[in-house]
Amino acid sequence: MRQVAKIFFLLLACASLEVRAAHTTVELLLAADTVQPGATVLVGIQLEMESGWHTYWRNPGESGQATEIKWKLPAGVTAGETQWPVPEKLPPAEVTTYGYEDKTVLIVPLTIASNVLAGPLEISAKVSWLECKEACIPGNTTAQATLIVGNETKVSANATLIADWQKKLPAPLPNLSLQAWWENPATGDTRPLIISWSLLTNAQTAGIHAAPLAGEADFYPDANDKFEIQPGLTNLSKSSLTVLWRKQVKKFEGGWPDEISGLMVLGAGDERRGVDVKIPIGKNPASESIAPLPASAETTSAAMQPLWQMLIYAFIGGLILNIMPCVLPVIALKILSFVSEAKSSPQRVRALGGIYVIGVLFSFLVLAGLVIGVKAAGQQAGWGMQFGSPIFLVCLVTLIMLVALNLFGVFEVILGGGALNSAGELASKPGVAGAFFNGVLATVLATPCTAPFLSIALGFAFAQSSAVIVAIFLTVGLGLASPYLLLSWNPRWLKFLPKPGAWMEKFKIAMGFPMLATVVWLFSVASSSYGKNIFWLGIFLVIVALAAWVFGEFVQRGRSRKMLAASITLLLLLGGYVFALEKQLDWRKPLSSFTSTRSLKESAEGIDWQPWSPEAVMAARAAGKIVFVDFTADWCLTCQVNKRTSIEISAVREKLKALNAVALLGDHTLYPPSITMELTRFKRAGVPLVVVYSKNPAVPPIILPEVLTPSIVLNALEQADKN
Repeated sequence: MRQVAKIFFLLLACASLEVRAAHTTVELLLAADTVQPGATVLVGIQLEMESGWHTYWRNPGESGQATEIKWKLPAGVTAGETQWPVPEKLPPAEVTTYGYEDKTVLIVPLTIASNVLAGPLEISAKVSWLECKEACIPGNTTAQATLIVGNETKVSANATLIADWQKKLPAPLPNLSLQAWWENPATGDTRPLIISWSLLTNAQTAGIHAAPLAGEADFYPDANDKFEIQPGLTNLSKSSLTVLWRKQVKKFEGGWPDEISGLMVLGAGDERRGVDVKIPIGKNPASESIAPLPASAETTSAAMQPLWQMLIYAFIGGLILNIMPCVLPVIALKILSFVSEAKSSPQRVRALGGIYVIGVLFSFLVLAGLVIGVKAAGQQAGWGMQFGSPIFLVCLVTLIMLVALNLFGVFEVILGGGALNSAGELASKPGVAGAFFNGVLATVLATPCTAPFLSIALGFAFAQSSAVIVAIFLTVGLGLASPYLLLSWNPRWLKFLPKPGAWMEKFKIAMGFPMLATVVWLFSVASSSYGKNIFWLGIFLVIVALAAWVFGEFVQRGRSRKMLAASITLLLLLGGYVFALEKQLDWRKPLSSFTSTRSLKESAEGIDWQPWSPEAVMAARAAGKIVFVDFTADWCLTCQVNKRTSIEISAVREKLKALNAVALLGDHTLYPPSITMELTRFKRAGVPLVVVYSKNPAVPPIILPEVLTPSIVLNALEQADKN
């Protein structure tokens, strides 16, 4: 992209050679009229642009051309490096460029040799630049000034102006700490780089307050012929101590760089300043080799495993999802559908089983596309990431409630005659639609759950190419759907199921209650984002239920005034949406701060959880303490089961107190990028993830399996205490 842009601007410049660059004036300014031999004098190259026009910085960015100075100096006079004031990002926003508007002064130190004879010296510089507005025009001129060598130094009338522009030059900031490391292996010629920076508390004495950590900060890279640091920047983490950025590095030739350089721009307004930096690319300071637990395939590093093994893990993980609590309501519905089709022809049973599989695979293909799109945008992708969206939760809780009402018989999902006629006389059409929808619903409800083997396969996939991501996701879907595919292709096995009868209607109604339990669970998850306003989501669900009852009772089963009933149904839905969701709940603007401000300690006798951060882990380990980290989310049912059965129990609480361990909670409910990045570092695609760090900082952490028991947690704490 950068090379193409440069060629474009070169052609544009060639086409404009006949046009005089009349929108920029250049003047050579001296900080002194007279200097002594052996002295250094500052020279300013002032470029003053007409309103709306701009010139470029030393690295113009994705397009443009840096201003160039070629000196013609008398013998005994040498020019130092050009010093560039801190630039601005220039419009348009679609193309990132760096430069100056209105006016800038490039400062160059000139050194006068001690043997230079007294008298006048002619200082000359040929300045070339590119000025742009709607069009770009190349310009060049020669600027001159006379410097007198004498017995004393006399400042010029321009000394104050040059001194003012000196204050706008990048300056060292001793309080700034910088580190960089590669986040993942390269994908083609592109590789993600993490930049970690922090300001120590006494940064206020350097004239820059806490604004950079709470406000604006950026990195403008230097140009390089062998690689390019692309302009897009992802802010992964912002704490009171450290900021983590991700930049994408694109390689043109040779190996990957071991150092990057550029300009750190911190603060805003009057406090805006730049720092020229060179950052070695080293090892992640928080990273440690991850030691697997003995005889546990769960903690085996997926990065070194072959693709075929990861595909097996993906299939097994998808198969295990069928017994996870997330998918159980849909499984019951699927069993019911098999019972209802038990007397059908084998061809019909196989067709419906195939449609169910297609629904599952289609949904997993959509999820794979979502992951690929998120990665392409430079963001962190993870399993169940859609549950981090409160808007998605509102839509899903409404859908699941409608499914429950349908199971209770409040209303029926049927296809109109026109739809059936258009499909011919396929009486199986409603069965086909139901089978496909069951496959989609099973996938949606499976995503907040992880299973043994599954997180390893997904963690492997998220670091691979798009083709591997698709292959892994489709294999997980095949594992999820395989029991039903196998059963549908062996219809004689259906004889072991109960015979169809009146009990099926009762069973169908009974299955509405697990769906209602799912609604309650999703409602509680959404409360993490909306706080007390979640009351209005409950009001909306009540209105939707009333509308569904009116529709079923008076439109579907009624005999008169159906149009009136349909109108009331629409008015209820529209009114409920506008009043409850839009006005009262303001559902598209969740209270994102609600989760971060709530207490992490569930009860007076509960575990004293502290918020997780890389700095908190390093500080505790530096103090020689055991660290117990639970990465969890409100929408993760496996996490909640682990918490109730194996973490928030008296034995574990007493053990943590006895060991004086630090308990850190990584809340992934709203999908914070810093936790997603940490999960990726441990080769996990999502939560749950429980990690126990030994009190010895040199000992690698212990990673626990997804499904916990009290003995697993207690044994890990014992092991961490011994090491």
